[in-house]
Amino acid sequence: MKNSFGTNLQITVFGESHGPCIGIVLDGLPAGFSIDEKQIEHDMELRKPKGKTGTQRHEEDTIHIVSGFFNGYTTGSPLTILIENKAQRSKDYAPLKYRLRPSHADWSAFEKYHGYQDYRGGGHFSGRLTAPIVAAGSICKQILNQKGVKIATHLEALYTLEDDAFSTKAEELDQQIDLLNEKQFPTLNEKKGEEMKTAIEQAALEKDSVGGILESAITHFPAGIGEPFFDSLESLLAHALFSIPAVKGVSFGLGFDFAAKKGSEANDALYAHDGRIETTSNNNAGINGGISNGMPILIHTVIKPTASIFKAQKSVEYDTKENIELTIEGRHDPCIAHRARIVVDSMIAFTLLDAWMSKAAKEEFEEETL
Repeated sequence: MKNSFGTNLQITVFGESHGPCIGIVLDGLPAGFSIDEKQIEHDMELRKPKGKTGTQRHEEDTIHIVSGFFNGYTTGSPLTILIENKAQRSKDYAPLKYRLRPSHADWSAFEKYHGYQDYRGGGHFSGRLTAPIVAAGSICKQILNQKGVKIATHLEALYTLEDDAFSTKAEELDQQIDLLNEKQFPTLNEKKGEEMKTAIEQAALEKDSVGGILESAITHFPAGIGEPFFDSLESLLAHALFSIPAVKGVSFGLGFDFAAKKGSEANDALYAHDGRIETTSNNNAGINGGISNGMPILIHTVIKPTASIFKAQKSVEYDTKENIELTIEGRHDPCIAHRARIVVDSMIAFTLLDAWMSKAAKEEFEEETL
């Protein structure tokens, strides 16, 4: 089982949805980074379910940093975060041990782990494991923010509803990012946000679920970070984002809309402004040839409808291979897209910080040998 990701900086996630705790190890952080625990708590709060738009499983999600952090600063040793599970109801899953929930990892988990996996609440496959990712990502976000980098994500679309678009003006985009990082429900347009909440609540009443598209913006990230091929900035970010449960699509800038454009429409024209090079458009989302160019990085992440729905569905009993009709019980989100926004921010922050550290290490070596 592979649970680690990163190069200079590495995260290792561990635990299960209904185990005693979940956690993460953030290894490779240099000593001396100032970390605000209140900011971590704020980011954890953005992930929590609220009202009728989220699961009724309410965890405290109090973080315990047990190593790598002392007197407000990183120490240079592996930083380990533990989060207790206190609101488990494992009995909800006892009848489901061999009953394969449609579009869950139950089937593939049996094929890989042969029944030894923890099936309660999805076990290690559960979205519950995104909680420690948010805690570690908050640390990475704070470090990037100290360097001037801003990151935020809004709910670009939910089911058939769409939010306002990010601004193409630098100052306005920064203001939108600051606004989103304070909002519990991540839309730029308040009215559209209320309509989306209503759509989520309606899906819950219908014993169903809805999905959405998240759009992330990263500003003031330096140019020259990334590699031309296998560690291109896009491939690193896509790898990280596809590791989040329920993510089924990732694109950059125009993404699939490039297919309906001519080169003259898709290209980003260049111009010089105040001694630096910029582009008149940003269709390529701040990345050319796998390397950042200094323009805002724009990423779209597709979140599928929550697989746990309360409608009766056709399925199979894994051990007997009998066809069955399955009705899922328990506490489940009618939509996870709005809660996933801070998880996406966290994975982006970790990936960009790791990539930046790779460039910094190489440049330091090159300077010493010239």
